Amino acid sequence: MQLTRRVGAYGLLWDSGRVLVVRDGAEGEFPELWRLPGGAVGHAEDPKHAVVREVAEQAGLTVTVTRLLAVVADVATFPEDKVALHTDRLLFELGTPRGARSEGTPHAAKPEGGLREEAGGPVDRACWLSLAEVAELPLTPFTAEALGLPVTPLPPGAHRSRDPFPPEHPDRRLRFGAYGLVTDPAGRILLTQIAEGYPGAGLWHLPGGGTDHGEQPATGLLRELVEEGGQVGRVVELLGVNNLHNPAALGPEGRPLDWHGVRVIYRVLVDVPTDAVVTESAGGSTARAGWFTRAEAVDLPLSDIAAVAIGQSGR
Repeated sequence: MQLTRRVGAYGLLWDSGRVLVVRDGAEGEFPELWRLPGGAVGHAEDPKHAVVREVAEQAGLTVTVTRLLAVVADVATFPEDKVALHTDRLLFELGTPRGARSEGTPHAAKPEGGLREEAGGPVDRACWLSLAEVAELPLTPFTAEALGLPVTPLPPGAHRSRDPFPPEHPDRRLRFGAYGLVTDPAGRILLTQIAEGYPGAGLWHLPGGGTDHGEQPATGLLRELVEEGGQVGRVVELLGVNNLHNPAALGPEGRPLDWHGVRVIYRVLVDVPTDAVVTESAGGSTARAGWFTRAEAVDLPLSDIAAVAIGQSGR
């Protein structure tokens, strides 16, 4: 079974007590099922830009991203293609700029409730509905969960697999990771140093890393926290998402790769801190770990994501 992954970005947009939803058409991911607007993030594309693009394409609306609400993962298997597809879905809260108007796509959902339809295609309907109306529709699980409605499993064959899955691009890599701004009751920050042979070697980084196929982001982060710092923590808040594109990253592969990283950041509390010890097997990407006061941390050579999370820039 081939294990493959992708990242999707979706939006939650309310207007006068109604929520914007779309129905996938014959060429969509979930034919005849309703969901929040959004779709796959392109290579090197910032997820926040992706959801804005998708809502414009699917509903003809100009939107802005307010904040990241949730991140969930799901796996669909396609026995005929011998593929297991893992999708990390980022859900954003959206708003509309004052005076924004429909862009007039064939299936636009105007704020005043107007609706037109387009036969076939990835999305064939887009409209504003009350929560009670949405509850009567066949929904994708991630949509039902996001709206606080009962979640029901997808029927067999609900995922579309008409098109063959393309082989992995030999010079591109997508990495979805979960990282933590990890603190203890005294306010110290746990940081990990990137090992030699990895991009950013020598920099101090947030604990975390790439999630495994089939793994939820928060679960992957807590696993990495044990491996990289020897700590048991609990996730208390989702802080945001960081997008990284390096078209010539040089890592353990020994050759430049077009690298796209999507990294969600959580706030994590370690209630009973211990000495920071790297417990993952030798040869990992983490050289060492340590607890630092905020003043000590900002004087370290920090990775970009660590600098942003700690509230610093230019490091």
